[in-house]
Amino acid sequence: MPVYIGKRLLVAIPTLLIISIFVFSLQKLLPGDPVLAMAGEERDQATIEFLREKYHLNDPMPIQYLNWMGGVVTGDFGVSLRTNQPVLELIGQKLPVTIQLAVMAMFFAMIIGIPIGILAAVKKNTWIDYTANIVALSGLSIPNFWLGIMLILLVSVQLGWLPASGYESIFVDPVRSIKTMIMPAFVLGNALAATLMRHTRSAMVAVLSSDYIRTARAKGLSPWEIVMSHSFRNALLPVITLLALLFGELLAGAVLTEQIFTIPGFGKMTVDAVFTRDYAVVQGIVLCTAVGFIMMNLLADIAYVLLNPRLRATI
Repeated sequence: MPVYIGKRLLVAIPTLLIISIFVFSLQKLLPGDPVLAMAGEERDQATIEFLREKYHLNDPMPIQYLNWMGGVVTGDFGVSLRTNQPVLELIGQKLPVTIQLAVMAMFFAMIIGIPIGILAAVKKNTWIDYTANIVALSGLSIPNFWLGIMLILLVSVQLGWLPASGYESIFVDPVRSIKTMIMPAFVLGNALAATLMRHTRSAMVAVLSSDYIRTARAKGLSPWEIVMSHSFRNALLPVITLLALLFGELLAGAVLTEQIFTIPGFGKMTVDAVFTRDYAVVQGIVLCTAVGFIMMNLLADIAYVLLNPRLRATI
């Protein structure tokens, strides 16, 4: 297993390198000059030249990229052009918020999507299956921002059950932190649950029609044992891949949801950085997001090996 994990990590290195080159190059093609925004309205040429020299913006692009990557390798992601704070420090402030939101959203997605997907597969072509598909289609069709606003109006304004917006660190006040995150996590998890339900149903339908499932039925095993012990475990493989991709997507930041509920996560920071041409922050966020995706895929690969004995035999 350690050798297998090492090989997967070696494959990830060129992937991250290619991503970093694309991110750095494409961002330089964006219109606008961050130095002009930093210098202010009453800027003079001397200030502009000083800022260009300070942030090495007069160097050729390959030199700028090598300087940036050299810093990244040593843990220096640069300094925000807007706030003059280290990018790594900004990411460290926002990352726990985004991770908490992503974990809670995945919790809602799994407790809604997986059981309904299993039930729809077991009751294939019945009213339960059709109803589950209608619910899944609704979850995919309803915009997150609309659902978020409706939840605020109903749950917060009318019923007063949960805070309408804001954020409290889970390390400061765990109860209030969870309360402020329930609605945004449900909004995100609802959309993910629809996708998860459809994939779970498809995987379960394929497994339930297999020969070994018919053999298990012929042996007189209970329906519960057939579904949970024999079918669901094998149907988990494609579902795990989807879970890894969905979690990586959540780590990138849910821009609209974070804006509606005033959550200071990656999404809001990304929008602010793009609008202010804060190159270093955008580069740091995208690189961290890429690392998150790669780590999620690595965990999915490890789960494959643990769940499938045939894969363990090939390692």
